[in-house]
Amino acid sequence: MVTSAPRVVTPNFFRYLLPTPARLALSIGSIAPDLTLWDVTHQRTVRLANWRGKRPVVLAFTRIFAEEVYCPFCFPHIVAMNEAYDQFRNAGAEVFMITSTNKRQSQGVVVDLQLQLPLLCDASGKTFRAYHTGQALGAPLPAQFVLDSQGRLRYCHLFSFLHHNSAPERLLQIVGQL
Repeated sequence: MVTSAPRVVTPNFFRYLLPTPARLALSIGSIAPDLTLWDVTHQRTVRLANWRGKRPVVLAFTRIFAEEVYCPFCFPHIVAMNEAYDQFRNAGAEVFMITSTNKRQSQGVVVDLQLQLPLLCDASGKTFRAYHTGQALGAPLPAQFVLDSQGRLRYCHLFSFLHHNSAPERLLQIVGQL
């Protein structure tokens, strides 16, 4: 049986082709922009505002080009965040991994990586732009944000080539300080 290779050049590829640097445009202590996205892992709609007053939230924006085509910097981070998911939950926080792939591609990622954590798909890229994560070479850049239980931004990590993603241990440390 012959299977085709995953398509890297998707319609989104051209949307994100030209580099736009990430920038810290959200102030620490400000209410984070709301989002409403489909959770492919648990088959539900997630609205960030619904979590205010309940628990801290970690938003982990990730870079996935297409189903089974992962950013080499983000793949280990996705796996590590999934492995640490129960630790986040035990610390009283929720984690939302956000990707720019469409629902079908995102479902493939959930199956491929056996994700337990919620994978939210934002094929339009609207949320990536609202959080100013930047973009380059076919996909938005990764970033991590920790919000307190009132939805206020308490920590932000934006992609750089020297420090690609904030480690789960660091994010858990921030959650523990809230």
